[in-house]
Amino acid sequence: MICSMTGYAVATRDVARGTLQFELKSVNSRYLDFHFRVVEDLRALEMPLRELLSAKLSRGKVECRLAFNAAAARGDQLTLNPELLATLGGLNERVRAQMPAATPLTVNEILRWPGMFGDQGIDFAELGPQVIELAREVLVEFTASRAREGEKLAAMIRERVEAMREIVRRVAPRIPEAQAIYTEKLRQRLTEALGNASDERILQEVAVFATRIDVAEELTRLNAHLDEVERVLKKGGACGKRLDFLMQELNREANTLGSKSAITEVSQASMELKLLIEQMREQIQNLE
Repeated sequence: MICSMTGYAVATRDVARGTLQFELKSVNSRYLDFHFRVVEDLRALEMPLRELLSAKLSRGKVECRLAFNAAAARGDQLTLNPELLATLGGLNERVRAQMPAATPLTVNEILRWPGMFGDQGIDFAELGPQVIELAREVLVEFTASRAREGEKLAAMIRERVEAMREIVRRVAPRIPEAQAIYTEKLRQRLTEALGNASDERILQEVAVFATRIDVAEELTRLNAHLDEVERVLKKGGACGKRLDFLMQELNREANTLGSKSAITEVSQASMELKLLIEQMREQIQNLE
């Protein structure tokens, strides 16, 4: 399976006294780079989550967001803390006795006082297993989204590989004849220019030039690199870096083909090859 580095998944789960939400999204990056946005009470889970994600992902800038939305308690579930209420009442009277102008506590302030409704706290430690289970669920969908995108990119690369093979098939048969014609023209020009020079001297110059414009080796390497691209795609896995290296090799052969070209048709083929290579390279930057 070939995966893109672009993906997204999110899921929520109802738990005691609230709702958990876990979100993953990623873009391309040279390395595996995590950015966590975790609610403070669940910060201790960052390391287990990092280990869970690292086991499945190898490249990409991954943003992980874990949120907890506390549920509002129903009115019939609320119970005032009598000790705290009495303490606040006593403190309020003592302050007013010493400072008559002081504003007394309002009902709103009393109800918002920490601990006024007894033990309404949430045991976040107990949420740990549920968070990990939710993260696994999201990771499955996240990986699937990256795989779907990766398969589309792989299909596009295969199309470009076949297009490059077609260019090579089209131009390869024309090269020997064109080179022979060009070499003969060169021999005639050298004969005219050198005048009394021996035929051996002319043949040596022609032979040297013929070697310089021979592109058979470049075409062979082009096909070999294309074979390797298809092999890597078939193997799958984290292949982005390997494919990126092959794009460099293909581009090198296409450039050499253009520089050694003795006919316009080969020069045009070189330009077409480089365009296809660049299209592949842009998409390979997104592969894991």
